[in-house]
Amino acid sequence: MPTPTRTTARHGLHGLVATCFGMALAHLLAALTVPDASPVYAVGSTVVDLTPTPLKEWAIRQFGTADKAVLLGSVVVVVLLLAALAGVVARRRPALGVGALVVLAGLATTAAVTRPGAGALDLVPGVAAAVSGAGVLLWLVRWEARTAPATDPGPIDDSAIERSAADQSAGPSRRGVLLASAGLTAVAAGLATTGEWMLRRARQIADVVLPRAADPAGPFPTGLEETVPGVTPLRTPSGEFYRIDTRLMLPRVDVDSWSLTIDGDVAREVSFTFDELTAMPLTERDITLTCVSNEVGGQYVGSARWLGVPLRDLLERAGIEDTGADQILSTDVDGMTLSTPLTVALDGRDSMIALGMNGSALPLQHGFPARMVVPGLYGFVSACKWITRMTLTTYDAEQAYWTEREWATDAPIRVASRIDTPKALSRQEAGELVIGGIAWAQRVGIERVEVRIDGQAWREAVMGPDVNDDHWRQWYLPWRAEPGTHYLACRAIAKDGTVQEAVRRTPFPSGSSGIQEIAVTVT
Repeated sequence: MPTPTRTTARHGLHGLVATCFGMALAHLLAALTVPDASPVYAVGSTVVDLTPTPLKEWAIRQFGTADKAVLLGSVVVVVLLLAALAGVVARRRPALGVGALVVLAGLATTAAVTRPGAGALDLVPGVAAAVSGAGVLLWLVRWEARTAPATDPGPIDDSAIERSAADQSAGPSRRGVLLASAGLTAVAAGLATTGEWMLRRARQIADVVLPRAADPAGPFPTGLEETVPGVTPLRTPSGEFYRIDTRLMLPRVDVDSWSLTIDGDVAREVSFTFDELTAMPLTERDITLTCVSNEVGGQYVGSARWLGVPLRDLLERAGIEDTGADQILSTDVDGMTLSTPLTVALDGRDSMIALGMNGSALPLQHGFPARMVVPGLYGFVSACKWITRMTLTTYDAEQAYWTEREWATDAPIRVASRIDTPKALSRQEAGELVIGGIAWAQRVGIERVEVRIDGQAWREAVMGPDVNDDHWRQWYLPWRAEPGTHYLACRAIAKDGTVQEAVRRTPFPSGSSGIQEIAVTVT
């Protein structure tokens, strides 16, 4: 006779199997129709949008670029717990348990169809998850019920035992239910794997050869990384460039049908295909980008060589004189919006719609086929990836995603520096060591970096090559380290005399500030 605990566990398993099957089928159908309508991704994206800013910042601090994986994993765990509960409920009230799974699928479907730009096809994965999941759960529950022993078997004789054995050999068994559950789980794994494989193939971009720049950046100097181990390279490889955005899944972009439209408060609406952009005179520049979520001493900063069309050239095609606009409202291929002050396109800085990064076309994770790059502003107000529209408007008339969440509308990057070596809390052998790192002050440039050891006077560091004012600089300071615990700090001074702020500020709403100080143990 099975124990109540085992019976409950089996019904919980039925809920898990049914939900996994429904989600896997939905994921495959989403790969064939609308990838973002996959239930887990749809719910995850909604959670991202609804998460309060302090919690988002906490997640980025704790998990870094793994925050998306942690979020998706959390969504899956919660869904599976609710699915197991639905299976347990279905043991005595099948309709209620099945209804609970339908409600779960309905929530995912609602999340999918309320996304910007959603259409009728966004319904398909969620509906498929509801129908298949409910059907599997009901089938397993009814099969389980047919295998359950009678609650009052009555007197048992030898003939009754023989008849019972014959009935069990001819009818359903609990072992059969478990085998069926295992088979359904295997099918679900196959469906999910196939769907993910299709999504990955769809996200692969064809080889795109970009023309040479009409206005090249010129030779790139040799960085200190050749002589100072541990210092961040002068240029960040594309594969190591930080990625912070709200997308749980990279978009699928067909470069042949993609276009960039400029509309709003302009003399005329204009659109450009990818080929039309590459046929225009291209500019090449070495520029550092920084995320507003970067904490003091953080890793969300990178430098690359960008190739693109000057933003001013594109806006002039649309006619922007005397329009009254003060904002460029950028929209990506899936409806995400960012706002950028119009002045940054007109004040002489190297703002561009970038098509290339470090000598190749943009990687998909960094905005292929085109993204905005604006020196001197944090990415949330300047770096729209997968851009497809720029609408000239006013801040009073339109608000973008981050301004709706009360982040700053104009966020110039603060003067900052970082210690790369030695690492915080590391143990070092006494003797000749090197303290080194990077510093940045976009639009102004870094003049020097100073280092403080154990609260003593600031000492001037040796500076690396000066690429340009929009690019970070490396630095280092030789240090004869004595045994004990030491506290190291650094600060940057810009070419206009601005000293890195010592006042501590959190990233919200316009970027962090403060002096990085680390502890190192020397033995």
